[in-house]
Amino acid sequence: MSTAPSTGQAPRREADPPGSVLARVRRVDPRQYVVYVAFLLILAFFAVTLHDDGFLTSDNLLNIARQTAPVTVMAVGMVFVLSAGEIDLSVGSIVALAALVTAIVLRDVGLVPAVAAGLGVGAAVGLVNGLFVTLLRLPSFLVTLATMGLVAGLARWTTDLEAVAVVNDTFASVFGSGDVGPIPSLVVWTIAIVALGHVVYRHRRFGAHVLAVGDNAQAARVTGIDVNRVRLAVLVISGTAAGLAGLLYVGRIQAASYTLGANDLLIVIAAVVIGGTRLFGGAGSVVGALVGSLIMGMLTNGLILMGLDSNQQMVAQGVLLLIAISLTLREPKGA
Repeated sequence: MSTAPSTGQAPRREADPPGSVLARVRRVDPRQYVVYVAFLLILAFFAVTLHDDGFLTSDNLLNIARQTAPVTVMAVGMVFVLSAGEIDLSVGSIVALAALVTAIVLRDVGLVPAVAAGLGVGAAVGLVNGLFVTLLRLPSFLVTLATMGLVAGLARWTTDLEAVAVVNDTFASVFGSGDVGPIPSLVVWTIAIVALGHVVYRHRRFGAHVLAVGDNAQAARVTGIDVNRVRLAVLVISGTAAGLAGLLYVGRIQAASYTLGANDLLIVIAAVVIGGTRLFGGAGSVVGALVGSLIMGMLTNGLILMGLDSNQQMVAQGVLLLIAISLTLREPKGA
């Protein structure tokens, strides 16, 4: 009786069924959970080292949430921009101009026109960015770099470097210092914008189109997606989000200045990248951007309580961003 010759190789293991638990586990990319692990580790670190300084008190945690609200709002808009394969460097300048225009209109005209003016400034700058990108086919990096300087100059020119005080209690309550029950209004804005952004990004056709354009614009165009329309829309969304962030700054500090938002660009991009959004498009997370924003807020708050100055805080933020990029964007071996 003959037997088949041995090949000297171990028998091949059958693949797990597509719907099995093991198959689903193998499909999980651990890099998408880095932001949540980092959040817990940083929280635990400051909770232990700053236990006697009140880091974990409810007042301090609410203060972190209030301070990060404008950054989180901008981060939601930036998720759409980066996911579409674009970038918006003008958000910090938009914050300053929108804040100043809001404060001036609020002082001279009234509440509703002031809110409309602030949001309108953001949307208008976003529209200009989008038109240059789509009609003239210019890189968004260069377009928004140019408008960043242009809008910053307009903000300085608007009041000749003078700050504008805000004394409207209703505006301050709605956009900054007020509460909705036990929840600060800034936290309510954060929750509302993150929820809206997440639904549109994950559960609406527009979000799917954004991801398709960022992943492969040519393929998206072949499937019938209006690529230019998506690119225009995400830049308008980003500009409008920056305009809203300007309103939140004005409501919180009850004043507007050309310096508002000056240091926010790095923090916003760091929050979005830490949250798992790819710099080159095709993948992202609105909830991850929220967690990334809270990480940056915790880091700043904790370092202040530890006695570090602003320069040392910037170093720490830069190191954290480098670590996040290394963990989330590094291509796997063999790719």
